[in-house]
Amino acid sequence: MSYRYQDILIKNGDVVLDDGRNPVLIQDAQVIAQDIKHAIIESGLAVALIGDTSPSGRADIKKQIELLVEEETRLVPGTVTLEEPKLGLIWIFADTREFGRLDVEVSNV
Repeated sequence: MSYRYQDILIKNGDVVLDDGRNPVLIQDAQVIAQDIKHAIIESGLAVALIGDTSPSGRADIKKQIELLVEEETRLVPGTVTLEEPKLGLIWIFADTREFGRLDVEVSNV
């Protein structure tokens, strides 16, 4: 089977290995989701969101995260939405250009 995008699965900063101790591979939409998650974490915005207690500051950081995700060229512009069901947990929803709906969870808990 042919994939447009393929990468190694990373969880909690570590490469995920299968039972044979080989890296687990992810494809297409999963790669896009992982790239978005890493961009948010590497930007420091997820940590800043947890550290800010003011409603206006939190709203500003959420908007910055949304704009960062909107920069992803493999997403349909204007489809990004962000939810924060609890402190330390961010859900991002968007439509990819080729693979349909995408759900990304970023957690700092």
